[in-house]
Amino acid sequence: MKVIFMGTPDFAKESLQAIYEDGHEILAVVTNPDKPSGRGMKLKPSPVKEYAEEKGLKIYQPQKVRNNEEFINELKALEPEVICVVAYGKILPKEILEIPPKGCINVHGSLLPKYRGAAPIQWAVINGEKTTGITTMYMDIGMDTGDMILKQEVEIGEDETTGELWDRLSKIGGELLKETLKQIENGTAPRTKQGEDFSIAPMLDKEKDTKINWDEKTAIEIKNQVRGLNPIMGAVTNLNGKKIKFWKVQAVSENELAEIYVKNAAILGENPEGSVQDKIKNIQARQNGTVLIQNSKIGLYIKAKDGVLQVVEIQGENSKRMSAQDYLRGNKIEVGEIFK
Repeated sequence: MKVIFMGTPDFAKESLQAIYEDGHEILAVVTNPDKPSGRGMKLKPSPVKEYAEEKGLKIYQPQKVRNNEEFINELKALEPEVICVVAYGKILPKEILEIPPKGCINVHGSLLPKYRGAAPIQWAVINGEKTTGITTMYMDIGMDTGDMILKQEVEIGEDETTGELWDRLSKIGGELLKETLKQIENGTAPRTKQGEDFSIAPMLDKEKDTKINWDEKTAIEIKNQVRGLNPIMGAVTNLNGKKIKFWKVQAVSENELAEIYVKNAAILGENPEGSVQDKIKNIQARQNGTVLIQNSKIGLYIKAKDGVLQVVEIQGENSKRMSAQDYLRGNKIEVGEIFK
């Protein structure tokens, strides 16, 4: 089919590559303008633009699509049968949605109507979902409210990060878009209206959504927050006035930590004769955010609302990401200090 493709990040590039290799005629690629990047702030093209340039495809990079009559008229002149939109980054006006006779098709990173919005993959991980997937749909003027075409569900790994899930779903999205276009071309594509039971996945707020709330979140919830923000922003906490980021953690039960105390009593200076139950009571008595163990051999363990957080990968202020053990070799943290 004759296709205009609109997308920007690597997630979208997988879909563009899939339909290009499937033999569709890509009339044009629309992507966001190049952005300054790196220390030199040199303009960097999007992954979609890089692929389009490699294949010699026509490229548009409008600053805006709304009230851009010249751009809209150029799209109309191309006479696409369908427009494919994957993580483009701009909301399309009605004038563009009405251009292709076979519709504007979107690849969305959730099982709609769950997680409509800009960050469905991130919020699925942060909220501890066990499954998610890809939905293709016909676009309308609402935010991810159009009729659904195809879905593919996947399980989310217990330790899977947003970055890892993003990579998996991007490839699935490309394959599902290929099948969707095939069914549209054959006239066999289903069209299912979305129900009213929906949820929203808004853009992540760097100030609000990255901060760890030790008093409100359990160890499991903090773990989900950390992996949901990896590799985008990192989860942020504060120790002695310095900003610390966690990139990888594990949730440990109080019983498991008590066993660690017993097993490593000589290293930690613990009384090996103390009962596990006594040690659990001591853990439970601590304030949330309190450092329970800091040892370059054993690691960094912090009291959470329900359970204990083992820090696996950490980043100090003005520093690089590293293992907790490496961090403890070069940075002083005392047992009893409190993360805020």
